[in-house]
Amino acid sequence: MEYTFPVNGFEVKARYDEAAVREIFAPLIDTLVRLRGQKDGRLVAFLAAPPAVGKSTLGAFIEMLSRESGIPFSLQALGMDGFHHHQEYILSHTVMRNGVEVPMKTVKGAPESFDLEKLRNMLDRVRREDVKWPFYDRRLHDVVEDMIPVTGDILLIEGNWLLLDEPGWNELDCDYSLFIGAEEAQLRDRLIERKMRGGLSREAAEAFYDACDGPNIRLCMAKRKKADLNLTLLGDGCYRVQ
Repeated sequence: MEYTFPVNGFEVKARYDEAAVREIFAPLIDTLVRLRGQKDGRLVAFLAAPPAVGKSTLGAFIEMLSRESGIPFSLQALGMDGFHHHQEYILSHTVMRNGVEVPMKTVKGAPESFDLEKLRNMLDRVRREDVKWPFYDRRLHDVVEDMIPVTGDILLIEGNWLLLDEPGWNELDCDYSLFIGAEEAQLRDRLIERKMRGGLSREAAEAFYDACDGPNIRLCMAKRKKADLNLTLLGDGCYRVQ
C-alpha cells in the first residue's frame, strides 16, 4: 500500500505492508480508542524512534487510517520537531561534546537543541485546553510558532527523544508509548539524502551524519525508557513486534 503525505514541508511517499497495517497499526488504533474511552480528556501517546525511521510519515498514516476506520474519537498526529530552539538561538549557542565546546548548529537534532521546558509545558496544557502546536519547516530550517490547531481526542506525538531516559526527558509523561528500533546502516543513507535535499553538499551531509545524526541514532537506541509496544523496522513499510 503506497501513500503520499505532506511531512515537514515536503511531499513524502511511503509504502506500508498490508500485514503490518492489519496486525500492528489497526490494533494499535483500537488500543488507543479503548484507552481514550477509559479517561476524561485527551489521551496522549508517544511514538519514539531514531532519526529517519519515518516517524512523521507513520504518524500521518495512522491518523489517516483512524479516519477511514470510523473510530468514535478523532486521532491527530503531531511532531516534536516544532520544539527545536529557534534557529537564531541555535546559531548563537554552544554545547559540550567529549569535553570540547562546539557550535549547537553542528549537532542540531540532538537533545540539547530542543526546548525541553517548552515541550513539557505544552504537554501539560494540551491535556486541559485547546492550543496551537509549533511546526518545524524543513524548507525554512526553523520553527513556526502557533501553526497547528490541536483538536484531536487522541494525540499521537512523534519524536526522537520522547522516551529518552536522561534527566528531564525521562519526566515526560504519556498514556501509551510506542518505540520503533532499526539498524543504523538502514538509516544512514536516508539521513544523508535528507540533508542534501535541505541544501547541503554530500560531503557536508556526511560530516553532519558523523557528528550528529549517527550519535543521535545510537543514543536513541541505547538510552530509552520501556515502551508499551516495541517494533523493529525491517524495511520500507515492514515491521516486526519485538
